[in-house]
Amino acid sequence: MGNFETLLTEAYIAKYQEVWPNKTILDYLNQAIQKNPNKLAIIDKKSRYTYAELGKLVDRVAIGLIEYGLGKGDVISLQLPNWNEFIILHLAATRIGAITNPLVPIYRDREINYMIKMSEAKMLVIPDTFRNFDYTEMVSRLRDGWESLEHVFVIGDHVPEKMKALSCLTDEPWENKKNLAILDRISINPNDVTEIIFTSGTTGKPKGVMHTHNTLCVSTNYWINRLRLTSHDVMFMASTFAHQTGFGYGVRLPFHIGGTGVYQDIWNPHEFIDLIKKENITFTASATPFLQDTIQLEGIENQDIGTFRIFVSLGAPVPRSLVKEAKGKVNFKIIAGWGQSENGLVTLTSPDDPEEKLVSTDGFPFPGMEIKVVDENFVNCSPNVEGTLLCRGPAQFVGYLKRMDITEAEHRDGWFITGDRAVMDKEGYIRITGRNKDIIIRGGENIPVAYIENALYEHPDISEAQIVAMPDIRLQEKACAYISMKQGKKPITLEDLKDYLEKKHVAKQYWPEHLEVVDDFPRTPSGKIQKFRLREQVKEKFSPTQS
Repeated sequence: MGNFETLLTEAYIAKYQEVWPNKTILDYLNQAIQKNPNKLAIIDKKSRYTYAELGKLVDRVAIGLIEYGLGKGDVISLQLPNWNEFIILHLAATRIGAITNPLVPIYRDREINYMIKMSEAKMLVIPDTFRNFDYTEMVSRLRDGWESLEHVFVIGDHVPEKMKALSCLTDEPWENKKNLAILDRISINPNDVTEIIFTSGTTGKPKGVMHTHNTLCVSTNYWINRLRLTSHDVMFMASTFAHQTGFGYGVRLPFHIGGTGVYQDIWNPHEFIDLIKKENITFTASATPFLQDTIQLEGIENQDIGTFRIFVSLGAPVPRSLVKEAKGKVNFKIIAGWGQSENGLVTLTSPDDPEEKLVSTDGFPFPGMEIKVVDENFVNCSPNVEGTLLCRGPAQFVGYLKRMDITEAEHRDGWFITGDRAVMDKEGYIRITGRNKDIIIRGGENIPVAYIENALYEHPDISEAQIVAMPDIRLQEKACAYISMKQGKKPITLEDLKDYLEKKHVAKQYWPEHLEVVDDFPRTPSGKIQKFRLREQVKEKFSPTQS
């Protein structure tokens, strides 16, 4: 594949050429290998790799990929938990000029089928099973429709026919069969696309966000100055590698600083605390519920976690009450930020900010990233007046895969229309106040509303269905389903609904967690459902008590 239509014109490149690092992740990896070859680079529950060991394994896998027919511009899809193999494969893909396509482990038939087809992936890597789900069975069921896919590699003991064990790449001494010089002859332009990551599909089909080496590298580098990171830092990541947080700042950030990455495939706050003590973890970035679980862990105030200094909380506002609770229990700083798949993290508070900024804003932009809040006429709003948030800068994505029409529609005079609403204060700090897009964020995980509604509309007994956000103390938001039944049909229960969605292969995290069966919906004079009224109803019914 490899021929992507992007926003990268000569003028665009010239605008950011002096700001971009003009490097790839391999430049940072090689620098770390030269400086500290025996330093631990990766720690997960299965393995520990030094930089020297990692470098050799990446070269081996890269040559193996070439032997299997993979090359520059090919898409390699990874539907993997936070395991070392994901990182090794991303680096090896980069080594041969291939493109990494991270896929969230909770995705099921509908998402995976669409994303593999849309990206024209040539190779897919999956676990045999993870969290009691059989990925090989799903892929076997769907594979005949994937014309571009040539290889499926599996991690685990169960490798069906027509699939290969990943050990064929990692354990075979490919470096003895082919000269490593073949890798060095592959030319990689820092403005080549290196990642395609799909949005969750807010109102329609998921969009394939394309990033180059430059847009990812500059985004990752922003963290180093704001958080004052050095090679002595140890990063912890439990957010999935297939979200831009986990990918940009879990998979890649440790290499930029020559530090160590510690990874968890299933979030567990008790294990997190143990890992801080064992591995001297210094910082993490994760969704707000992970922070809440940590702060509210019984006995947290008695734990010796002095090395841990920063928790970057993303994906949902940090409740002020939680920050107040944390002050009496822990010494680490809680800072907040805002970003998207399209632009990485754009704003972040600073550890030195006064408490008012830390608890009431989502930070200020990184150098080079520009934001503004505008009204419906795209006129700049006055300070503290809510409007639509626009963004541009060197970390911005370079287009939606095969959807330049949508890419252009979501830009105005070079500014990306984020779909989020915000207010900006006089100092340039923003606070996200809502979303123009109809989406629910459950613990940092986007729930694609239209997709769930469409699935419910296919139920033979349901007349109409609407999904809205309901407030939740821990996860910030959950999905509530409002449905009306077809005439003469018995009202269904929430358990009926869950059974139906399971049979439709809808990811469990997307299922509604509350059901309201109604005779009809509030409507406009023209008959359009007034969804904001449903949101108001469920908010009034379930609003958590704020302290």
